[in-house]
Amino acid sequence: MQSNHTKNILGLLLATFFISTSGVLGRYIEMPSEVIIWFRSFFAMLFLGLFCWYRKLNFKLKSKTHKLPFIIAGIFMAAHWVTFFYALKLSNVAIGMLSLYTFPVMIAFLEPLFLKVKFKPIYIVLGILVLFGLYILSPDFTFENTTFQGIIFGLVSALCYVIRILILKSHVHQYNGVMLMFYQTIIVTICLLPTLFFMDISGIKTQLPYILLLAIITTAIGHSLMVYSLQFFSASTTSIISSVQPIFGIILAFFFLSEIPTTDTYVGGALILATVVIESIRSKK
Repeated sequence: MQSNHTKNILGLLLATFFISTSGVLGRYIEMPSEVIIWFRSFFAMLFLGLFCWYRKLNFKLKSKTHKLPFIIAGIFMAAHWVTFFYALKLSNVAIGMLSLYTFPVMIAFLEPLFLKVKFKPIYIVLGILVLFGLYILSPDFTFENTTFQGIIFGLVSALCYVIRILILKSHVHQYNGVMLMFYQTIIVTICLLPTLFFMDISGIKTQLPYILLLAIITTAIGHSLMVYSLQFFSASTTSIISSVQPIFGIILAFFFLSEIPTTDTYVGGALILATVVIESIRSKK
């Protein structure tokens, strides 16, 4: 039992690390956000589809009633990705990822409404701890600068992410995690298809290797592992443990984009990591 719990925690942290690469790639790839997300979803869809076919997974929905929730979740997935990339491009990796990570607080309050589970006061404490860490990490804001605009997009992205997770939470026990992501990427690809006709897509010629990394490592593998982890933890637990993602993103940005962390980054990051440790111990009990 103990080894299974440790394995599940490590799997969730690995998923978090893979997903955190989206920060660096989102900042680095020189294409419109909507176009990046379309190619990301398209190539991830192909990879996931081939994997499902190789594993001989059943592509059929278990119930017709699942169709509408999956479509809605896919639409929110598209909105989450696009707004997050806007946040990255308007600010930087640290601000974009940290503004997104207000979602543990959002999910703690919304989970009882969506899933009718009992609200746990401990999530308020842990959520406040995460928020305090984000507050220390964040710079001063004014309405006139792009950093503030990036934070707004990050908050919208967080809300879309929360709604998508809570919609899927009711179905993760019935479907393979890879299959769920395959459905999601199909919907995102369809939703953003019109952007190819009125936005500049010429950058794909030089940006293709990075798009493929984003599609396969970040999206296909990372998000499939994340959805799979929802089987073992509540949505609130998953969100709080995965709050280490900004730390991974900041470290990657330091090495690949030369974005140097400040002292506040270390202090705020330590508080976020503390919530990961606390929630890991609490969820084990």
